[in-house]
Amino acid sequence: MRLTLRAATAADRAALLEQFLGLNLYEQPLSGDRRTDLAGAAEALGEAERRVAGQGGHALVAEVDGAVIGHLFLSFERQGPCIAEEEHGHVAEFFVREGWRGHGVGRALLREAERLARLRGVKRLMIGVLAGNHRAEALYRRQGYAPYATELVKPLR
Repeated sequence: MRLTLRAATAADRAALLEQFLGLNLYEQPLSGDRRTDLAGAAEALGEAERRVAGQGGHALVAEVDGAVIGHLFLSFERQGPCIAEEEHGHVAEFFVREGWRGHGVGRALLREAERLARLRGVKRLMIGVLAGNHRAEALYRRQGYAPYATELVKPLR
């Protein structure tokens, strides 16, 4: 296996669209609120592309033998004035195709995001994980990520 990490291009759009749909389908049983239609995936991809472009971030793809097997979008954000640090990196839209999970693809994408964030001079990289996504959380913890905040939800009826 020869894994290549690179910037996403327009030629990757179909693969990214398929993977954004795959991400929503994977997360739907955990959250119960994901759109599982192709239009929802297209809107999410467009929003992620705009966010990355507007913040000088990066849309990365992982490929093996010319096939895109994963992606990670890295943006740079500022928190409110109560936070002393001015800017941090934020990993979002992170996905590895099912057959490639557990083969180091996610770890490689995270390391590349960390490298790019260091080049930008930010001191922190943040990533969110849905409650119940134990495999992803375990990967993040093995890579040195630690809990920062907890967001709770209460359904209103």
